[in-house]
Amino acid sequence: MSRIYPKTPSPSSPSYITSKPESFTIWMKSLVFNTRGCTVYNSKGEIVYRVDNYDNKGGQEVYLMDIRGKVLYSLLQKKFSLFGCWDGYKWDDHSSEKQVWFRVRKNRNISVSLCDGCTYQIVRMDGRLGFKIVDEDEEGALVAEIKQKQTATGIHFGDDVFTLTIQPHIDHSLIMAIVMVYGLINNQI
Repeated sequence: MSRIYPKTPSPSSPSYITSKPESFTIWMKSLVFNTRGCTVYNSKGEIVYRVDNYDNKGGQEVYLMDIRGKVLYSLLQKKFSLFGCWDGYKWDDHSSEKQVWFRVRKNRNISVSLCDGCTYQIVRMDGRLGFKIVDEDEEGALVAEIKQKQTATGIHFGDDVFTLTIQPHIDHSLIMAIVMVYGLINNQI
């Protein structure tokens, strides 16, 4: 008689930082019926992150979760900001309080101020869907790039499917949270 065993459980605290560049596919659709959001797949085709926005498009508070539904970041729009301001709160298993981890401000440019003092800039790509995140403190070094996903022959999957490439030694969940804020600013989520 054969036995069925579940897959070996993955570690309880997955690593969101790797030593090599990582690619993800972002599908700007929620897997939950009648909600807005997105689903993020790793290079193996496994779902790694999800965002479900149960409010209207561009809701006031949105949650970035891992596949198990654990909230990694909550993204909260500041109501009385003139040009647009979002705070990213990192959720900690060991504390009941959320910690402000970054702030995104939209003026002429979109800048990201991290809690450790670093500053990222979101740079739009000319005439194409997509953008780059660069580190202003490292003279514009590339942190991540998002562009429309296409096949090897150059056929685009659509306006709601993107490839995200994150450079080594960068927290993937942080970059995903920043990408989600960009989507909220542009009413894509």
